[in-house]
Amino acid sequence: MDAPKPLHSYRPYWAKRFGTAQFLPMSRQEMDALGWDSCDVILVTGDAYIDHPSFGMALVGRLLEAQGFRVGIIAQPDWQTAEPFKVLGKPNLYFGVTAGNMDSLVNRYTADRKIRSDDAYTPEGIAGKRPDRAVLVYSQRCREAYPDTVLVIGSIEASLRRIAHYDYWSDKVRRSILVDSKADILLYGNAERALVELTHRLAKGEPIADVTDLRGTAFTRKGIPEGWLEVASTSMDRPGHVDVHVDPYAMEPALETTGKSCAATASEAAASDARTNVIQFHRKPKADRAHQVVRLPAYEEVSSDPVMYAHASRVLHLESNPGNARALIQRHGDREVWLNPPPIPLTTREMDYVYDLPYARGPHPVYQGAKIPAWEMIRFSVNIMRGCFGGCTFCSITEHEGRIIQSRSEESILHEIEEIRDKVEGFTGIISDLGGPTANMYRLACKDPKIESACRKLSCVYPDICDNLNTDHSALVQLYRKARQIKGVKRILIGSGLRYDLAVKSPEYVKELVQHHVGGYLKIAPEHSEENVLSKMMKPGMGAYDKFKQMFEKFSKEVGKEQYLIPYFIAAHPGTTDEDMLNLALWLKKNNFRLDQVQTFTPTPMAMATAMYHSGKNPLRKVTKTSEDVPIPKAGGKRRLHKAFLRWHDPANWPLLREALKNMGREDLIGNARHCLIPAWQPLGSASYSPRNGKAVKSNDPGAKRPMQQRPMPKRSKSTRG
Repeated sequence: MDAPKPLHSYRPYWAKRFGTAQFLPMSRQEMDALGWDSCDVILVTGDAYIDHPSFGMALVGRLLEAQGFRVGIIAQPDWQTAEPFKVLGKPNLYFGVTAGNMDSLVNRYTADRKIRSDDAYTPEGIAGKRPDRAVLVYSQRCREAYPDTVLVIGSIEASLRRIAHYDYWSDKVRRSILVDSKADILLYGNAERALVELTHRLAKGEPIADVTDLRGTAFTRKGIPEGWLEVASTSMDRPGHVDVHVDPYAMEPALETTGKSCAATASEAAASDARTNVIQFHRKPKADRAHQVVRLPAYEEVSSDPVMYAHASRVLHLESNPGNARALIQRHGDREVWLNPPPIPLTTREMDYVYDLPYARGPHPVYQGAKIPAWEMIRFSVNIMRGCFGGCTFCSITEHEGRIIQSRSEESILHEIEEIRDKVEGFTGIISDLGGPTANMYRLACKDPKIESACRKLSCVYPDICDNLNTDHSALVQLYRKARQIKGVKRILIGSGLRYDLAVKSPEYVKELVQHHVGGYLKIAPEHSEENVLSKMMKPGMGAYDKFKQMFEKFSKEVGKEQYLIPYFIAAHPGTTDEDMLNLALWLKKNNFRLDQVQTFTPTPMAMATAMYHSGKNPLRKVTKTSEDVPIPKAGGKRRLHKAFLRWHDPANWPLLREALKNMGREDLIGNARHCLIPAWQPLGSASYSPRNGKAVKSNDPGAKRPMQQRPMPKRSKSTRG
């Protein structure tokens, strides 16, 4: 595939631009005011329309508008009929369908598959404004409204379901969303390049069926085109013992049958060849990777064989570097789902182009000032980069945005801060975040582009930070200092999660962060304390946490500030045993942490940890029938117990923990001594959970004893107090 054309070099082929509106139109009346008789592209989204670059439909809409196309928005339509999908008429080019910034199932259901009571992307946080599997439902309604219109799907929901995937909510492997939605093409990852080129090519009249060469796209086709070499994924990473076939043209003895060493046998064979002048056969030169396609096991195979599912997941992740990834193909019945290699990351200039577009920076007036929680959270924050090279197995950021960090320029970021100061209502001088997927990967990259393009590692920081990774935080320190100098800005806070194993490599950065950008509490995510669990997460050991904690406390003390770390942990992650969670609970008690909000592992599509959860195998290594078995806390009672260990201090969890500790032979941890985890008696009137059915009960037994006071905890904020 040829090098991509820079985004800012595109020019409209035919669509007339009618000037920049404050908002993209959501109604016929707004289209009439702009003088439009139709839209070129109509974006359908499960989120409320907020014209800000943190919201996908706004970013895509403004990007296409800048290319000269007329873009309309249908936000959170009533999906019961096709009529709401006709409100802007038939698009000239295509419908672009997304579920929104979040996966619709993650948005609606908790980790225990219980329905959430709110939706942060809806006015007033009202739940139920989008359907489950929103991409599928919206796609069906678009087809009903205008059957012959091109249908393009994208967003994180579509991106993470581009091949056959395990679906936690139905507990089965589902087909590629491309097949189920009957879309013409799927754009995965951050798809600005593919989106812009696709739109221009359709505008020139090219049929959608001919657009098969765009990176970051997936589509269905009948077979493999001429000129492509198919490589079976099982030949690259065999998911079991495979007998090696004898090559009849090798013209040399089978080395394993001679009883001699390989070196000795090879030497004798060479001497024999020299004596007899045997014709030398030349192997076929290695094929061009750009024209190789890797065949994954078919949907029918991965849906019935968890080991093959884990194998397919492993191969997909190994083929994710834009510098060396090959196309992938997976059969679904009589169709082939074809995935082109991932998109080439945006340059700094292109990132600036995308983020400097004329966003209105607020919700559409149709919402009449209603509070939208997601907007309230980010209205005073700035996204400075995208991507993550951490590769945490439970997280989907890497699968969606890629491992290569894409950073904006200082000038673009500082300009956006000034835009917030001048245009965003309610600004009080405090920027709530300068970050992204992580707080401190800005401008970090491989030291050698050639090594980066050839690398097939799943993480740049696990098991140790790669020697080829630049960990210099000086650019970020300089950005912080310049941002603080902007007139009208009183404080710059950092709200994104911090990668502390990287931060400790730059003491200057930690000092700058702690002394100027922490508002009393700083979020970090050790996720667990036990090495065998951390190895399944691809997270660093607690040594890096301890080192960062020492630096954090030292620099806080230097400026006379009382500040605290807020650690985040995951319960019931694949590979976690009851003993692991007990050890984590003891670590929390020892370090005086009483967690208020905890999270239970949710298997999201395409994540490596999800492959572990479904298969019971570890796809971080070669997967076979006899390879490492990973313990999976799947049952509801087991997941509930692991969550209870994280909130060991909550009386509601004590009955469950008492029974578990007895079953584990750790009754020594039940009592009122300082070393005990929980007391022996339940407080009067306290809510608790039955260890058998998980239902809430109350201890009203007049004979129940009150426990002796345990060692007092230091005063904490509500976010850490039980």
